[in-house]
Amino acid sequence: MLTKPDTSTTITLWNGQEIPRLGMGCWAIGGPFFAGDTPLGWGEVDDNESIAAINRAIDLGIRFFDTASNYGAGHSEEVLGQAIGNRADIVIATKFGFATNPETKQATGAFADPAFIRQSVETSLRRLKRERLDLLQFHLNDFALDQSDAVFDTLQALREEGKIDAFGWSTDFPDRAARHVHRPGFVSIQHTMNVFEPVPRMIDVIEKNGLISINRGPLAMGLLTGKFTPDKAVGAKDVRGAALEWMVYFKDGRIAPEFAARLDAVRSLLTSDGRTLTQGALAWLWARSPRTLPIPGFRTVAQVEENAGALEKGPLPADVMAEIDAALARV
Repeated sequence: MLTKPDTSTTITLWNGQEIPRLGMGCWAIGGPFFAGDTPLGWGEVDDNESIAAINRAIDLGIRFFDTASNYGAGHSEEVLGQAIGNRADIVIATKFGFATNPETKQATGAFADPAFIRQSVETSLRRLKRERLDLLQFHLNDFALDQSDAVFDTLQALREEGKIDAFGWSTDFPDRAARHVHRPGFVSIQHTMNVFEPVPRMIDVIEKNGLISINRGPLAMGLLTGKFTPDKAVGAKDVRGAALEWMVYFKDGRIAPEFAARLDAVRSLLTSDGRTLTQGALAWLWARSPRTLPIPGFRTVAQVEENAGALEKGPLPADVMAEIDAALARV
């Protein structure tokens, strides 16, 4: 399964900037938002703690933060804007496609027309306090291939106008990942990837085209932190308790039994060489491909410190990667 051994914990971005191969995912710090009564956030947050955590991440060398215009109905972008502003050494990636009402915290639909895209860009620039968006990603995972051409025409125009520096697609479909690789400024795919979902076809597209693999769900929505037991449920406003089709790691707010078994099979291997389970899960991603850039979520300073601590250990060795493959094959 391992494509090639890799020992690097840095990656060079489209703009020539070399950064640690670890970002911070900012979905959780947006706080609660909903589709009707269905929670789409990760529960209540403390903005002061979020800002302290962002600052701690920067102190530890982190230079990449990923958010979206709908996280917390825009609150995630606002918190990042307050903490970071227009700092040139920090790269902020955001996403568009899902509309929300910041007053009611309700999702109001999915859109991809040029007028919506341009409005979303202006709103994100204002919230983030940026003069230009570093990386703008299309957030609609399964959007029709042929209709996506107009979306990326708009993104190309926005790049030429200086509104954005680069763009990509947040999608789990390899055919969509490959559709726009010929466009100048198309630099990344954000997709689900972790120990339980190695997505070899997606990595093949990314490596062949020199894209950046931004890994969402690198800790399987918290399962790979080790803090959940079969009898521990998430909070009432937590998306992991929602009955959503794509919520495979948790069922009714608790660990799905099949994933609990897989975790047990690899726990000791991921925690080799003094790593925490979280750090082992990140180390697996780095060893999987030299193009990976995981973006674990966070809500506290302690979580940031644990995530960043993985950089000191680096990628998992090839022999451990092979043992993990074999262990999962037996489950």
